Amino acid sequence: MVKLVFAAVVLVLGIVAHVSLKAKGRKGLAALATAASALLCAGAIALSCIQAVPTGHTGVVTTFGRVENTTLDSGVHFVLPWQEVVKMDNRVQKQTADLACFSSDIQEVNMTYTINYQIKKSDAQNIYRTIGVDYYNTVIQPCITESVKVVTARYSAEQLVGKRNELAAAIEQDLSEKLLGYNIELVSTSIENMDFTNAFTDAVEAKQVAQQNKLRAQTEAEQKIVEAKAEAEVRKVNADAEAYELLAKAEAEAEANRKISESLTQELIHYTYAQTWNGKLPTVMTGENGMVPVLNMNEIVPTTEDGE
Repeated sequence: MVKLVFAAVVLVLGIVAHVSLKAKGRKGLAALATAASALLCAGAIALSCIQAVPTGHTGVVTTFGRVENTTLDSGVHFVLPWQEVVKMDNRVQKQTADLACFSSDIQEVNMTYTINYQIKKSDAQNIYRTIGVDYYNTVIQPCITESVKVVTARYSAEQLVGKRNELAAAIEQDLSEKLLGYNIELVSTSIENMDFTNAFTDAVEAKQVAQQNKLRAQTEAEQKIVEAKAEAEVRKVNADAEAYELLAKAEAEAEANRKISESLTQELIHYTYAQTWNGKLPTVMTGENGMVPVLNMNEIVPTTEDGE
């Protein structure tokens, strides 16, 4: 649009110059100068009334410095000559800050913190009215510094190492609440890097090595305990098996003896004795309770030469 207006002004000046060249005398030159001045003024005014708002921006209209209640979307717009258009970037923007912090146990921490943020179209007027165009340096950067340092000071240096995700979430929540008070939306954040002093780093590494050694020793001890329990269990099972076998054998023998005892009769005993007697009488016999004198049966019962 601006190029078209400029081309039209040049074309009109060319026509006027051509007409004036045909005129003679001072009268023609004066007319040429007057027409050129008028056209230049008109062109300048026309150009000042045309404003272009880039994509991803919101145009805030001001009249003699006073912010109007209307905003302009991206594109070409016509405004009054005494009005200005301030272009506010409403795209997602990225900033990175390097900060020196301290943990709760007074360990120095150097942190690189990155945020992505943006302003809403509907809030562009209010942000420009209350903060201005340089809202990052005016509001966002101080809020980043405060949130990061305050939240980091809640954790010990060792916790900062082991709870990095928790730390990042806590900082983001604190910072988001602060920026919402200025109509600025926090899109995302990240802790790019955390550096500690060399002494602390060496101490952390030594502690990790000690913990690993302790864990390894515990694992080996637990493994030995498991093996010992397994061996004891095996021995117990074997002992139980042997005891069961002996018990079963004893019960079987007892049952056999019981059955034999139940089957014995006086006649069977006599019959068995008779079947196993060799025909020889006892050599010595005594009376009941040992009161009868001892008798030599060989002297009482005569025997043959073969001893029968």
